[in-house]
Amino acid sequence: MEQLTAEDPARIGPYRLIARLGAGGMGLVYLGRSEAGRTVAVKVVQAECAGHPEFRRRFAREVAAARRVGGSWTAAVLDADPEAAVPWVATQYVPGPDLHTVVARDFGPLPEHSVHTLANRLALALGAVHGAGLIHRDLKPSNVLVTVDGPRVIDFGIARAMDSLGGDSLHTRTGMLIGSPGFMSPEQVRGLALTPASDVFCLGAVLVYAATGRYLFGARDTGLNVHLFRVAEEEADLTGVPQRLVELVGACLHKDPARRPSPAEVAARTEPDPATDPVTDPVTEWLPGPVLAQLGRHAARLLDYTPAQRAEAPDRTRAPAAVTPAAPPPVPDPRAPSPHTPPAYAPTLPVPAGPSPGFGPAPGAVDVPAPAAPTAPARDQAPPPAGRRRSLVVAAVTQLVVVLDDVMFRSAGPWIQADAHLSSDGMYQLFGVYLLALGGLLPLGGRVVDLVGRRRVMVVALAAFAAAAVVGGSSEGPPVLICARAAQGAAAAFLLPASLALVVTGSTDPTARRRALGVYAAVVGSGSGLGVLLMVRLIADLHWRVGLYAAALIAVIAAGAVLGLPADRAGGSGARLDVPGVLLSAGGLVAFTFAFGELSRRHGFEPPVTVSLALSVILLAAFLVRQARTADPLLPPHFFRTPGRTGCLITSVLAGAGLLAVVPAVSSYAAPGPGLLSLVVAVAIGSTQVSARLLDRVAPRVLIAGGLTAVALGLFLLVVTRDAGVGQVLPGVLLAGLGVGGVLVPVLAVMTAAVPEERSGAASGALAAGQHMGVVLGTVLLGGFVQSADRLRAPIAVVWVCGFLLLAALVAGLTIRAKAPGAPGGAAVRP
Repeated sequence: MEQLTAEDPARIGPYRLIARLGAGGMGLVYLGRSEAGRTVAVKVVQAECAGHPEFRRRFAREVAAARRVGGSWTAAVLDADPEAAVPWVATQYVPGPDLHTVVARDFGPLPEHSVHTLANRLALALGAVHGAGLIHRDLKPSNVLVTVDGPRVIDFGIARAMDSLGGDSLHTRTGMLIGSPGFMSPEQVRGLALTPASDVFCLGAVLVYAATGRYLFGARDTGLNVHLFRVAEEEADLTGVPQRLVELVGACLHKDPARRPSPAEVAARTEPDPATDPVTDPVTEWLPGPVLAQLGRHAARLLDYTPAQRAEAPDRTRAPAAVTPAAPPPVPDPRAPSPHTPPAYAPTLPVPAGPSPGFGPAPGAVDVPAPAAPTAPARDQAPPPAGRRRSLVVAAVTQLVVVLDDVMFRSAGPWIQADAHLSSDGMYQLFGVYLLALGGLLPLGGRVVDLVGRRRVMVVALAAFAAAAVVGGSSEGPPVLICARAAQGAAAAFLLPASLALVVTGSTDPTARRRALGVYAAVVGSGSGLGVLLMVRLIADLHWRVGLYAAALIAVIAAGAVLGLPADRAGGSGARLDVPGVLLSAGGLVAFTFAFGELSRRHGFEPPVTVSLALSVILLAAFLVRQARTADPLLPPHFFRTPGRTGCLITSVLAGAGLLAVVPAVSSYAAPGPGLLSLVVAVAIGSTQVSARLLDRVAPRVLIAGGLTAVALGLFLLVVTRDAGVGQVLPGVLLAGLGVGGVLVPVLAVMTAAVPEERSGAASGALAAGQHMGVVLGTVLLGGFVQSADRLRAPIAVVWVCGFLLLAALVAGLTIRAKAPGAPGGAAVRP
């Protein structure tokens, strides 16, 4: 307890305040006494919350429900005034420290019989909370008070009212969160709808802490993003949990809420058995002797506590004219209750971390580790806005370099073949080696980005890309040009994951991250159209070699910009490269690319095609099995267990096969200049102004399926209005562009959600590999239509394209079950 300060009110409602207990998630917590002498804990909400109408409505509903909570192991809600200028709630005062203080500061982990009794009492308390129609949402050691006769659960139901302040409202501005790192369920981390089973997971985490003194999933040892990813994806370490509780605690910590026991089942399985339980009298002997003695000293201090005399604070909530400086402040009549009089102070904001005086973290405080030093940046702290913008620009330019170079080679095929004296087989090799190098090295590139660092990889890869472009541009024979093209594909395999990882790790703020993904998606979606506009004109007016030199110059400028970025962290000293996984993934993707390349050239399933397809399936399946068993996988652990990610990857493959035809179709059915320019603008608007803004409100599968359907409808309108004027063709172009922009942002968000920073490159590489497979698949299965705009003038070609797009939309609607992700990890949680 602390003495009251001059800023504190003398009374709140009918309760006279005698001490401060600390600062919690709602605001300040006071020790108060009623006129009848009953001691209570009075919790006053923040002034900012008081001005939020939605909070007041939910606060009133939740307090009313909390008053109905019965049971012997909860701190009852006694009184409240949701209509006061600053709402408050009074609960039964429990004279004891919280479990965090007992374990972390005073005595260490509890013995087995104490943990066994704790599990029983907490389960009974949760049963009472759930029976009143509430979900606690923040069960943690600082919300479990330890008393002589048993534990008490506090702060149930109130946190639910705070949950209404999400998005860009107060909830985000103050950095508050519902749930505490170390004691959050996977549903909370992923932003899914919560059920009472979420509290059971938190119960398991509390029991692990009580038995071992250890936070689950390294909550105090890693960055917040890493911890949240582990909660969602990894299995709990139950080392140190008593053997007879291991099975029960493990069941409480199951990732699937439906497979966790109910509180009643936990209570039944932990009911003391007098014949076998060493605790003969669990009411008085549930704790070790030293802990009971400490609780007695706490109770004695409360009885002997005398509030210090203090000067009254001026009433700062009244107008200045109402204050008479020469007169002493009025002394309130302790016999006159004033339930609707606002306290003469502005409640301080909640303390984000750290112990409260005397009792460890205050009830409701957020258990977030504080930084080691005030001047040192937090490990996962996002760069300042200027740094985020610079990183985004560098990532966008890097992506654009790769896209423009690829478009240049596709557009300048006839000129390159004639000038470099390439045969038909030579042209096939020129395009094939690029795709083989790119696809085969994408998983390796993503993992190397994590191990070495995004900045280093981008500088080296951009330099290699520029050097290969210069060598290719100055080559005199096919072998040098083909080798240079292969080197460019290899460099691109490192650049694509690095640039996307740079975007997704640039900020932990959900709004800034959505905007960054929108800008990046605009570059990805419009890059081909912009490349055709720029590179074709450059080639027609100058030479294809000038296009290569221009790509090299842009790459050098981008490398210089990367050097200006702050150094990022590598994957850690203990991280290793999974060489067998690299070989399996590279072999599978190379075999896949080769098989469909041969299929397009041979026009049939001849032995080379069949063998390569079978080999790719075997190698990729072996790769996935390897990822589930190795200690250092290329992909993040349990990567495909995140809701919607597998479906999103399949959708990316199918959608890539259809989206590849959008730019050639627009070039074919509309005037290339105005049509492509309109497409570029529509993609930018669809990604930055539509999809990025709706991402936190609309489920990703709705955005993806709707965007793909819009692209198909836009292409259909192009067929219907072909050979018409620009005005008639423009609606189809705009609809297709808006659809492309609408698809890319949620795909990027789902594939990179809930992935820690040190695994962002691997996740980005997996997405790039899926998109690569879609491009290869579409190039072949669409009969080469995407290689020739003239062939797309046949309506049957667009029918095939629309078929793939609608199939991808159907897969997205059926398989992507993720909710709108708000931050890296999908959870709107901020340190």
